[in-house]
Amino acid sequence: MNIGIDKLGFYTSHLYVEMAKLAKAREVDPNKYLIGIGQEKMAVIPPTQDAVTLAANAAASIITKEDMEKIDLVIVATESGVDNSKSVAAYVSRLLGLRKDIRVLELKQACYAATAGLQLAKGHIALHPDKKALVIGADIARYGLKTAGEPTQGGGAVAMLVANDPQILALQDDSVYYADDIMDFWRPLAATEALVDGKYSAGIYLDFFAKVFARYQQETGLTANDFKALLFHLPYTKQGLKALRVAIASLDPTKQAQLLAEFEASKQYSKVTGNLYTGSLYLSLLSLLENSTSLCPGDRLGLFSYGSGAQAEFYSGILQPKFKEALGDHTKLLAHRKEVDVLEYEKIFESNLKHESDRELDITSDPAQFVLAGVKENKRQYIKQ
Repeated sequence: MNIGIDKLGFYTSHLYVEMAKLAKAREVDPNKYLIGIGQEKMAVIPPTQDAVTLAANAAASIITKEDMEKIDLVIVATESGVDNSKSVAAYVSRLLGLRKDIRVLELKQACYAATAGLQLAKGHIALHPDKKALVIGADIARYGLKTAGEPTQGGGAVAMLVANDPQILALQDDSVYYADDIMDFWRPLAATEALVDGKYSAGIYLDFFAKVFARYQQETGLTANDFKALLFHLPYTKQGLKALRVAIASLDPTKQAQLLAEFEASKQYSKVTGNLYTGSLYLSLLSLLENSTSLCPGDRLGLFSYGSGAQAEFYSGILQPKFKEALGDHTKLLAHRKEVDVLEYEKIFESNLKHESDRELDITSDPAQFVLAGVKENKRQYIKQ
């Protein structure tokens, strides 16, 4: 039985800030952002968008009425949850108009959780091959203004429809994973911005990749030569490039060049959006599929998922015969965004909901299908426009 990703959808805010302009405002060399971390633009998330609306907007772009009849599991992976009890998935299932006889839940393990959701959905479909599962990674990366982590902020959501006989990618039974209790990145309860030991976290990322990729090769007999592309969680695109260089160090120059070229295609969306946390790896996948010109059915893709704290997993998927027909074109979504200057970005950043029990938001300037209109008596008010 082939089980995997049948459809892929993506959504991010209609606003962004140029990284070169942010660098100048912070009095640093723009190349520190453009080359040093490999980022060109950063999504700016207005208060009318949160993990719920981002997730719903991403999912709405791919599911049909036929899909809605078959979806009986909704998993939203996020570290930007809006409630300590109620899942983001519960809100999303209502906004999308899904059936009531379904399971909904929220998963948390930093940036890794969407991969856990994908694997859980795979097991579910194995037991119920006539059903479908909706897995979404939705997050807003926040470190604070004028902090070291500020240029690695961003936000958005990637939605994946998981099904038997998928159109896009068949997930293989070859996962290798590794976990340890590490304080490289965390966000205490009630904190709205994350705390991170940047250099330590970057080192742990590479260490965990080396561990799982080495064990994957030992257990499967496959090497980097067997992959058409290697995909990575991209908190910033330079981090994934460093991991790729570890993987290809012993390959011949021709194969190295081929994998580097595919990486360039995989980073196109991330470098103009920023960090999606749980959705980041799957934005890399979407970017590769929509921007590479050399992929073919039957190609094997390797995926490295990492979440601070820390959990890593490496697995592979095989491109399916009709994968190109199932893809959209998200370059249009990104091209139609509006630039804001640094002062406006800072104002928006500070205006996001914190712990207000009552607040009305102006939704007139947000073109999204689903928006957050405010909070009334501690209840978030979501609207479909």
